[in-house]
Amino acid sequence: MKIVAVLSSFRNEGNTKQILSLLQKHIRASQDRLGMPCDFEIISLASANLSFCRGCRVCFDKGETNCPLQDGFFSLYQSLQNADAVILASPVYVEDVSAAMKNFIDRMAFNCHRPAFAGKPALIIATSGMGSSNHAVRSMIFALSSWGFQVVGKRKFRMGALLDPAAMPPAFDDDARRLISKLMRAISRQESLKPSFYALLVFKVQQKCFQNDSRYRGTYDRDYWVRTGWLNPRCTYYKKHTAWPIKTACAQLLGAVIARLLT
Repeated sequence: MKIVAVLSSFRNEGNTKQILSLLQKHIRASQDRLGMPCDFEIISLASANLSFCRGCRVCFDKGETNCPLQDGFFSLYQSLQNADAVILASPVYVEDVSAAMKNFIDRMAFNCHRPAFAGKPALIIATSGMGSSNHAVRSMIFALSSWGFQVVGKRKFRMGALLDPAAMPPAFDDDARRLISKLMRAISRQESLKPSFYALLVFKVQQKCFQNDSRYRGTYDRDYWVRTGWLNPRCTYYKKHTAWPIKTACAQLLGAVIARLLT
């Protein structure tokens, strides 16, 4: 099992890194208790050599491998693809994610059209001084959900300018333990995936658009959906799931209506 954390702080031992270290402690405890070996990797965007997205749309129109920015992105992307679960961790800057995290989200935008992480569990971590971090958390939730991830937990840690590791509040440790417990359960239950109503709805909207909107004919995105079998009328999600049939049917019905309004 492999868990990858994407860290968007430029402070190597800052608050956000401290929280990831706390999560790592509970990952080790879980693997000892469950007898489940786990490789935990922290990828720091500060040293990942990611150029800023130029908005050229090549990843949309011709595929991500044709991106003109030949930098460290594909190594990072491969690590995410190989992971069983992902953690996004960002400090809060001006009530949103850091610039490094925003650029990472921008570089991953093609996954909004071609979700490559369907059903993979994820956690979201935001750290702040005293202010609200709701916007930052929503930014990461929207991104991960659009890429197909199943967000199984989130936490906003208000820590001050720089918290001494020795003064870490017991509540932080409890929260970290609960988050990792949720993540481990989600990893072990992948065969019984239960997507949310919103996730089922988004899938149906995309499916209908690619099926019926002539603007997508012959595009790289639509060809991808054809290859994956997602355009099959009987397909209700990116992968096999066990969501309640009535919930699935309602999501499909509403999704079809929304797609008709969009096309």
